[in-house]
Amino acid sequence: MLDQSRFFEYWSDIILPAVWATLRMLSVSMLLGFVIGTACGIAMVVISPFGLRPKPRLYKAAGFIINMIRSFPVIILIVAMSPVTKVLVGTSIGEKAAIVPLTLAAFPVIARQIEASLLEVNPSVVLAARSFGASDFHIVFKVLFVEALPSIISGMTTITILFLASTTLAGAVGAGGLGAVALTYGYQRFDDVMMYAIVGLLFFMVLLIQGIGELLYRNSKKQFRRIGEKNEIKKC
Repeated sequence: MLDQSRFFEYWSDIILPAVWATLRMLSVSMLLGFVIGTACGIAMVVISPFGLRPKPRLYKAAGFIINMIRSFPVIILIVAMSPVTKVLVGTSIGEKAAIVPLTLAAFPVIARQIEASLLEVNPSVVLAARSFGASDFHIVFKVLFVEALPSIISGMTTITILFLASTTLAGAVGAGGLGAVALTYGYQRFDDVMMYAIVGLLFFMVLLIQGIGELLYRNSKKQFRRIGEKNEIKKC
């Protein structure tokens, strides 16, 4: 029979700090990845063969680099980037060190998601904005992003859940967090209570992220519907 009291003994000293470490790694790497990935995604849309400023050769070169980075498993990036990580943050292990490879792994995925979402927008909307004299900046941020916002939110929810699992891989190589706790206190000590507790916490975190994502998605769809209704009224 499992000793459930062990979970409560570990909660304040081991599990709770690991939860906060995981959330910090996830939030910072996703924020940095979103900033870099959004910039790359917008650039890919602008210079794509059917973009606002087509540059096919540059588009192919940028796409090759993004796909190359995406092809590396996160655990390989964490190990391979350790010398660069040490230069950037002063150490190759720990929570701060994990953020560098996690960001590097996240931004190409986010860039492709942003690109796909923006390219899904009906081209007639872009042509209409262009006919009214809208600038490229206005088309990207006032037309494409507004139209693609629900798709972006949905994609980012999925990517965030995916990289929650990646933070546990980072923990397995010295970055701390729930992955390190599960490996050190669960697997290596044959402690089923700790293993099941970490699995349960990760499951709860996935449900929480998915719930927040669905709420934001529904709100963005409602807002988009209201904008459409206002435009219809103005036409009438």
